[in-house]
Amino acid sequence: MPPASLPAKHVARKAATAAAVGTAIEYYEFGVYGYMAAVIGPLFFPSDNPTAALLSILAIFGSAFLMRPVGGIVLGRLGDKLGRRAILLVTVIGMGVATAVIGLLPTAASAGVFAPAALLVVRLVQGFFSGAEVTGAAAYVAESAPHGRRGFYGAFTPVGVALGGALAAAVCGLTTAAISSSQLHDWGWRIPFLAAVPLVLISAYVRKRVEESVAFKKTLEHSEPLKAPLNEVFAHHRAAMLKVFLISFGQNAGYWVGFVFMTIYMTTYLKYDKTSVYWIMSIVSMSMAVLMPLWGGLSDRIGRRRVLAIGFVGYIVLVFPMMMLMNHQNLALAFLAMFIVALPMPVVQSVGYPTYAEQFPTRVRHTGMAFSFNFGAMLGGGVTPYIATALIGKTGNLLSPAFLLVGAAAIGLLTLSRTRETADSSLL
Repeated sequence: MPPASLPAKHVARKAATAAAVGTAIEYYEFGVYGYMAAVIGPLFFPSDNPTAALLSILAIFGSAFLMRPVGGIVLGRLGDKLGRRAILLVTVIGMGVATAVIGLLPTAASAGVFAPAALLVVRLVQGFFSGAEVTGAAAYVAESAPHGRRGFYGAFTPVGVALGGALAAAVCGLTTAAISSSQLHDWGWRIPFLAAVPLVLISAYVRKRVEESVAFKKTLEHSEPLKAPLNEVFAHHRAAMLKVFLISFGQNAGYWVGFVFMTIYMTTYLKYDKTSVYWIMSIVSMSMAVLMPLWGGLSDRIGRRRVLAIGFVGYIVLVFPMMMLMNHQNLALAFLAMFIVALPMPVVQSVGYPTYAEQFPTRVRHTGMAFSFNFGAMLGGGVTPYIATALIGKTGNLLSPAFLLVGAAAIGLLTLSRTRETADSSLL
């Protein structure tokens, strides 16, 4: 191995670490909110109808996704003008502060209508900053990784996704196990949100120590940053935007239906113990995180399209039988079913992010990814848990949400057939 390759690997490792720790914050917050939805719903939306309260709190959950495209446009533009590093620091601090503030909000019992209004505002702020987080991290890693290894190093961005979700489930599990149900509803629900503070401090420290991405610095050597990168994206990269939007729709539906809604499904509808379900989700998320670099590395060898297709087909084949297996009132079977239905998640997550980065040139990469990915996240993540819950309430069919996941995966799979292979291409 030539000595010159060592600095490149060192830079790539630092970039992958910085991406993972920040993305973990984003998905920790979204995970905590989703996992605690059934608990905090009645606190902010008192109602005699538990389904109505759950739908209301899930609507607030989805509201954050409405701001993601806005944050993606504003912060993505700054990322393409000022650099990736500065924006990655801004996003992680902004998201972390918003998460902690949720843990300080008054409930409807003490503040009336101000409580849900304040929750909505904080969630919108959180959504704004998250709009440039995971896409900025993915762009940064892709631009810092050696040629032929973008899939492997890029997989560490969604490792942060899985670790954030696992940590959220673990903190919720510890909280519910340590205190009584009345204490959980009185004040204990705040603990998982406030726990974001030390996580933010660690992540900010790590990100402050990294340098600007290699590709971005090279681009600045030859040209000035664009004044209006979004105009450039719409003028010359509309096809890439559409493909990223559709594939990310499938990717996000797989995660948010597959994890956040499945938690609601098992606790609210199948009546499994909350603490046990939280631990199932934590163990499954951690297990999936271990698999991500393997799939990312495989995509470097056989191509992004083939590996992504494996993941989307997996969702289509597995979701119906595994949801049926969960409905046997057997915790061991529920754990097995959740583990199996989650297996496509590391495939799609690990390979999706480097694929998105490879669709755009460096001078508009952050803007192009943030804009198109966040619309996919808005539909695939912000809307699907609400629709899944509403479908069960409307039809009474516990398997009806599976159609959402299958449909989204099919859209992602069809889009792949029109997407060029980029594993061997050089970043422009």
